[in-house]
Amino acid sequence: MKKTNNNNQLLMTILKGRTFIVLILLVIFFSIVKDNFLSPATLTMVAKHVSSFGILALGMTFVIITGGIDLSVGSVVGLVGMLAGGMIQEGVTLKFAGVTLYFSVPVIVIFMLIIGALIGMINGLIITKLNVAPFIATLGTMYICRGLANLRSNGATYPDLKGYEALGNTGFKTLGSNIAGIPAGVYVFVILAVIAVILLKKVPFGWRVLAVGGNEKSARLSGIKADKIKIMVYMISGFCAAWVGMINTAQLSAAQPAQGDGWEMNAIAATVLGGTSMAGGSGTILGTVVGAFVIGVINDGMTMCGVSEFWQKVIRGAVIILAVVIDQTQRNLQAKMALQARNENK
Repeated sequence: MKKTNNNNQLLMTILKGRTFIVLILLVIFFSIVKDNFLSPATLTMVAKHVSSFGILALGMTFVIITGGIDLSVGSVVGLVGMLAGGMIQEGVTLKFAGVTLYFSVPVIVIFMLIIGALIGMINGLIITKLNVAPFIATLGTMYICRGLANLRSNGATYPDLKGYEALGNTGFKTLGSNIAGIPAGVYVFVILAVIAVILLKKVPFGWRVLAVGGNEKSARLSGIKADKIKIMVYMISGFCAAWVGMINTAQLSAAQPAQGDGWEMNAIAATVLGGTSMAGGSGTILGTVVGAFVIGVINDGMTMCGVSEFWQKVIRGAVIILAVVIDQTQRNLQAKMALQARNENK
């Protein structure tokens, strides 16, 4: 029995550290296959992609911990990018007054973050007040946001978003530039990750999120306003998606309606790979960060190796399924070990 317990403990340790182990193995593999994988240029490229997927995954972590899902984040990325691009190039026309207003970049950033949070709030309200399943609610929002992104310019792209000095709206490209050799998006990712850790582990809000995901009925009986918590986590997800929309648009210096297409899958994959349970009730921000690095390394590594985009989708899908299977295996093992411990104490 003791040997079995030791084996279970070893297996549990491996399962808990699986994402970090996979990341190390991937870096070693791609650095052997491609000599320039660890070059500064490649690492900068990976950092850009990791920061985008990672920021989306931070918001997704809160949502999934509550037992939900947010399929709209990729479309929010595209919509926010188009709205920001339109505000820079065309301003906001007030037809009733016959004037066009142009805003500074900080004001545009604030507007876009509010829009992202509002979309998240709408998701949360549909789920909590109309009792629509998160998958269906956010799937509908995904299509709505993508349609609105195309309607903003009739499917056209807003190119060269440098702004106009005379109008005081220059500087948007800074969000996509390198600061001290590091992409600006990485700084945003780090700041948001620190805030996310504090929210999840250091303040009552995080404990309530975990409680709602662990057992919503018990959480309600203990006085937690579960609906309010759910609305807030979707607002966080929309807020994070808005950041990615602006950062990615600034990196490209152009806004296009298809921006962010399919990125919700990368966010979900990073979150689940990081150990957040699809069943809800458990998850860590550090795990999500490592999961984002795994997804970024896989995507860029496969691209550098010339792997077809079609095969990349197959592999990403397989990664998500494998992550869920491993998570279920870990949960079953934890339950088995807890049962054994109770039996030994009798």
